[in-house]
Amino acid sequence: MEETTLLKLENAEICREENLILQNASLTVCNGEFVYVIGKVGSGKSSLLKSLYCEIPIRSGAAQLMEYNLCKIKRKQIPFLRRKLGIVFQDFQLLTDRSVVKNLEFVLEATGWKKKSEMSARIDEVLHQVGMQTKGYKMPHELSGGEQQRIVIARALLNDPKLILADEPTGNLDPETSGQIVQLLHDICRKGTAVIMTTHNYTLVHNYPGRIVKCENACLNDVAE
Repeated sequence: MEETTLLKLENAEICREENLILQNASLTVCNGEFVYVIGKVGSGKSSLLKSLYCEIPIRSGAAQLMEYNLCKIKRKQIPFLRRKLGIVFQDFQLLTDRSVVKNLEFVLEATGWKKKSEMSARIDEVLHQVGMQTKGYKMPHELSGGEQQRIVIARALLNDPKLILADEPTGNLDPETSGQIVQLLHDICRKGTAVIMTTHNYTLVHNYPGRIVKCENACLNDVAE
């Protein structure tokens, strides 16, 4: 697989309101790379991911994500950037009033898919990929936490993203289920999709090795294995 740079941050400064979260943050991520972002609660891990999908701004420095300059991105471009990303949240953020299939349909419709047959085929594909092909008719509350997170990963895969941003995806799960979810993300990564995953669970990082970047003292640093 030819190496392509997906993300390049150079001396980026990330603020929330007036609070400086990260400064001089530099990070390069290529296709097919699995990157853990570790650090204490409040060290800026989630803010880093939010800056990548333009939830919070990058104040200065350089930040290129695929073909988008995150420092100069226009509001109308943000939905197009987000379609190229898969985002996995700790708290799932599934629509509780509709089935798994209807949750996934909602995302496809919102991102411009029109043909029901193509939507149905794509939903089948991603549910198979996460081992949830028999659960499409279920409502979110009928699923375990681990099953809900698999559906969230399926949702993240719908538009075939080049990069998945997973923010503490195992934060609400037991250890065994957490391992299964991280294994699933590694399997997806091996097929060429880069993954940036925030965590403070060092057991997972040890058991499912990847590149490690640490958030500490408002800086980002690669950690040698």
